[in-house]
Amino acid sequence: MGVSLQKSQSVSLAKEAPHGLSQITLGVGWDVAKGGFFGGLFGGGGDIDLDASCLTFDANKTVLEAVWFGKLTNAAGTIRHSGDNLTGEGEGDDESIAIKLDQLDGKVEYIVLTVNSFRGQTFDKVANAFGRVVDNKSGRELARFDISDSGPHTGLILATLSRSGGQWDFKAIGERTGGRTVHDLAPAARAVI
Repeated sequence: MGVSLQKSQSVSLAKEAPHGLSQITLGVGWDVAKGGFFGGLFGGGGDIDLDASCLTFDANKTVLEAVWFGKLTNAAGTIRHSGDNLTGEGEGDDESIAIKLDQLDGKVEYIVLTVNSFRGQTFDKVANAFGRVVDNKSGRELARFDISDSGPHTGLILATLSRSGGQWDFKAIGERTGGRTVHDLAPAARAVI
């Protein structure tokens, strides 16, 4: 088990994977919040369709590419989305984004992981949400960020990855925002890097 982060905390992924880190997966998971006694009795409030996405930025904080359920890979094939999960059902990661850190374009200085509700469902309908980083080589979870706060927002800037002296740092953000697509979240993503 890796480092459990709180909002605004960061961790050096190189320190968590001292034998080298070449490929990671950013995983996001969630469940449908049970609405009181009757919600628990009758199975909750239906499906929740959250969408994990990532934006890459250069040193000038200009968006280079977005990877999301509508565009599952970046141009170079170094970032791959697992595909859209429309329900949040099941254990573990509901959506994930695999990144080949060692093959990323040298222009990429920042990667921002976002989560949004394309259907406009708000985060107060979500429970047990988390983001995590897994080392693909070892399968070891390097860092986890549990999203405990909920509210009437439709977007969340979950976390950032940033280059630091040739290595990557992961920072839990947890910034609430509006927006129903990754493109809607781009200004808020730029603001946190």
